[in-house]
Amino acid sequence: MQIGNRFTSILLSIVILSLLLSCSPEEEKADLILVNGNIITVDDQLPEAQAIAVKEDKILAVGNNEEIKKFAGDNTQTINLAGKLVIPGFIESHAHFIGLGKSLINLDLKSANNWDEIIAMVSLAAQNTSPGEWIVGRGWHQEKLDPPPFPNVEGYPLHNVLSQVSPFNPVMLSHASGHAVFANKRAMNLAGIDTSTKDPAGGRIVRDSLKNAIGVFEEEAEMLIYNEYKKHIDKKSEAELKNDKLAAIKLAVQECLENGITTVHDAGAYFNEVNLFKELADNNELGVRLYVMLGENYSSLVSNGKNYLLNGYGGNFLTVRAIKKYVDGALGSRGAWMLQPYNDLPGHSGLNVTTLEELENTANYAKENGFQLCIHAIGDRGNREALNIYERVLGESSAEYRWRIEHAQHLASVDVTRFSKLGIIAAMQGVHCTSDAVFVVKRLGEERAKRGAYVWRKLIESGALICNGTDAPVESVNTIKNYYSTVTRELNDGTAFYPEQKMTRMEALKSYTINGAYAAFEENIKGSITPGKLADFVVLSQNILTVPDEEILNTKIEKTIIGGKVVYTK
Repeated sequence: MQIGNRFTSILLSIVILSLLLSCSPEEEKADLILVNGNIITVDDQLPEAQAIAVKEDKILAVGNNEEIKKFAGDNTQTINLAGKLVIPGFIESHAHFIGLGKSLINLDLKSANNWDEIIAMVSLAAQNTSPGEWIVGRGWHQEKLDPPPFPNVEGYPLHNVLSQVSPFNPVMLSHASGHAVFANKRAMNLAGIDTSTKDPAGGRIVRDSLKNAIGVFEEEAEMLIYNEYKKHIDKKSEAELKNDKLAAIKLAVQECLENGITTVHDAGAYFNEVNLFKELADNNELGVRLYVMLGENYSSLVSNGKNYLLNGYGGNFLTVRAIKKYVDGALGSRGAWMLQPYNDLPGHSGLNVTTLEELENTANYAKENGFQLCIHAIGDRGNREALNIYERVLGESSAEYRWRIEHAQHLASVDVTRFSKLGIIAAMQGVHCTSDAVFVVKRLGEERAKRGAYVWRKLIESGALICNGTDAPVESVNTIKNYYSTVTRELNDGTAFYPEQKMTRMEALKSYTINGAYAAFEENIKGSITPGKLADFVVLSQNILTVPDEEILNTKIEKTIIGGKVVYTK
């Protein structure tokens, strides 16, 4: 019996060897080779290399020039990197994908330096817009207007002059954070806003001393204006609505590719948007890889959520396996839910925008149906309540679920270590730190800001995993600017916001690549330059790991490669 088994084993080995020898050499030839590069793989097994071979959409081999040139064939495309830096494709771990595209269509207010400039932009738009049509924009922030608007309420300008330049058009201008809107008189009249209008649960209408609405609607109160805008939008045909979204998607894709982004974690999409993503993926037209968090309400999730679970659909261009919910608002609009009142608005501690009961029900649904849960939490109270829900639903050790807290911007000291203990991922945004720094101390006071604002170092040293992004269109999707903020925490005036909390260069790179892949259960197929993984890379003009801090912002995206195809060249 033993002799027979040995003979069978030898015969099988001969057959396998013959098959291997009979294979065409072309089967081992690469479709694409990158040589003469400075390649940072973010793979501890081979941290640096000179060259990469790609076959179809995956990495065939990584090594030195001589090793990789062996994979060249008659039909192999070769790119000479000439010493340029190559890193894994940036993974934007928190953005609003269609919102990014829409921000490139509507009024972009981020460039406005003061309230007068915003009024001028709206005035010009009103002159070129038919009466009754809505004027929509995004990006204003009262704390960044210079000089501060006067008169103001809580730092917010009043609607009067804005209303004067747009008497025939309703205007809705979203706050940079997305957690407040500014409306003119025409829009407020359509919504029936007057001194008797009550604040909705989880929202606030900002008023003057005579109880008149000044034009600012925070958190859930946004819907009072947005619902009127939606009535206008709903008059469009299905074809028109679809074309509007396709135009936004096209712009968002291009913006991502120009910034070296190969995967986007879309932080809250609706079922109809997922349908559109799926249609594009079917036709190989999605353009960038998406990891989608469903933004539907609880009842919609219960009735239809499981039908939208997707994993690696369309050649790994579309995955839907997460749910996005909100526990609070944003710090800039004083909607972040704090344990103590705001320094600059005594008696106000922010807003709980989704009831804790609904959040816990959603958590149970997610656990039972194989969804990752991602809760937006900015304030220290918001973060604590989210962590409490996670602990109740998952138990003390929940790392296998990889649930996330989106933003995790302000933490009480006792809650920092809970991220690692519970296995919760902190999905943070480097550029939020430097963008918000101008008002963080004003909102929280020096002690609270230093102790718990954007405490990346504390989280990392406690063992927590941080993935990085920009929250676009809240901030620009600019990856280099975000990386710079993460490693310097430097403001425009040259000061640094509690620099002891900054990440190292390599920590920041990992937060933007392999950590993002892990946060989406995709570390086995992306996030590092490793044989067998998807061939998603970025070629940079210089080495962001070694150039002086002040030189990082001069770095250019030279090429973006997705699935072995060059999809962007500078």
